[in-house]
Amino acid sequence: MSRIKPFLAAPLLALLLVGTALAQTVPQSQPQVQLSFAPVVKQTAPAVVNIYASKLVQRRETPFAGDPFFEQFFQQYGRTTPRIENSLGSGVIVGADGLVVSNYHVVGNATEITVELSDRREFKAHVLLADEEADLAVLQLEDAADLPALTLRNSDTVEVGDLVLAIGNPFGVGQTVSSGIISGLGRSTLSIGAGRGYFVQTDAAINPGNSGGALVDMNGALVGINTAILTRGGGSNGIGFAIPANLVQNFIDQAVAGQTRYQRPWAGVTGQAMDAAMAEAMGLPRPEGVVISGLHPDSPFKAAGLGVGDVILSLEGEPTDSPQEVMFRLAALGIGKDVTVRYLQDGDEETATLSLITPPDSPARDARTLTGDLVLRGLGISRINPAVAAEMDLPDGLSDGVVVTEVAGLAARVGLQPGDVITAINGTPVTTPEDVETLSQPARGRWAIEVQRRGDPLLLRFRI
Repeated sequence: MSRIKPFLAAPLLALLLVGTALAQTVPQSQPQVQLSFAPVVKQTAPAVVNIYASKLVQRRETPFAGDPFFEQFFQQYGRTTPRIENSLGSGVIVGADGLVVSNYHVVGNATEITVELSDRREFKAHVLLADEEADLAVLQLEDAADLPALTLRNSDTVEVGDLVLAIGNPFGVGQTVSSGIISGLGRSTLSIGAGRGYFVQTDAAINPGNSGGALVDMNGALVGINTAILTRGGGSNGIGFAIPANLVQNFIDQAVAGQTRYQRPWAGVTGQAMDAAMAEAMGLPRPEGVVISGLHPDSPFKAAGLGVGDVILSLEGEPTDSPQEVMFRLAALGIGKDVTVRYLQDGDEETATLSLITPPDSPARDARTLTGDLVLRGLGISRINPAVAAEMDLPDGLSDGVVVTEVAGLAARVGLQPGDVITAINGTPVTTPEDVETLSQPARGRWAIEVQRRGDPLLLRFRI
């Protein structure tokens, strides 16, 4: 027994200490007992709206519809029938005069938009600015005034572990609030829809219908616009993504300024994220930054003194650990700004000032439409330059060649589409619109057109 007593005394003492600690944490007042998110919800929920959008689409009836290979060759064949498609989502009021932010995939190309407030008032709305890659849209409510609006928080100040609320209209059941935390920052390896974005991750439940809704902090400020989830069954698995408020603010500024097309600063740079092997080879203590692998001659990074092989470490003091993060930082800062870039060059850390510019429209695009007795008659083409690449949403890093801008007649029937980059005709490489026009003669014989479609090679064979 003498051996057992000391052994039992230790856990007994521990229990007494735990009990004392618990007694000290018992709520001592009514406010401590009634911990609640209700004050934040009352402040923010009136500024989150339901959006009902309709659009008219032309569906082409073809036996190859849905086929991953043959459908692309028969898009111009078959009878078209108009259909009305409806979408449901959420939005956030960011201006008392009825300025609303939502997702592009909720209202993009909509012909009719109705917005319902939390107090059941309804307004018609029209799109001021929309961008598919950013998956953002700004709406203006008609005849609206004195509406509740949210302020935007600097999303660079958000930290993992911060409490947040997601507010929206999941599955159309009505306005719903879910709570969680910021569970990740800088999610830039995702490709959501047409976007190649940079997202804030949260475990607050987000479901279909939440798209375009608000992610707010405990002060009622907008942290981001809910946009997507990772799921296998369609419901929330606790992995949701929101577009950071800094990018949303830049988007709003452009809409208010009257822009009809979202303009991003042009980098003129290609690169890759630093990994452990590269860091070791460069003598760095840890992987960080983006290694520059290519620079356009007119790139503002080149003008600032950076070169191939240099490592971009930060922009305006914020880290840049992926190419997507570099583009996010630039887009959030906006065109016309002078930005401090910190980088490594030959092992030494340097700083420089970077001027953010629009994509240059040089060399001349030499746009033309092919006519006459040519095999590709009806084809509109343009030389690729940075401005054309931005307008046509061409793959990153593509800054030369010939792109299809429009198709009609024979050019459409052989399967060419706007956005195709023509690389060769009958085995002869093409680099200018003049090359395409010359190689399209005569309009007889067997033909092989090599193109890049959304970054993938494609060969079109036909006989005239």
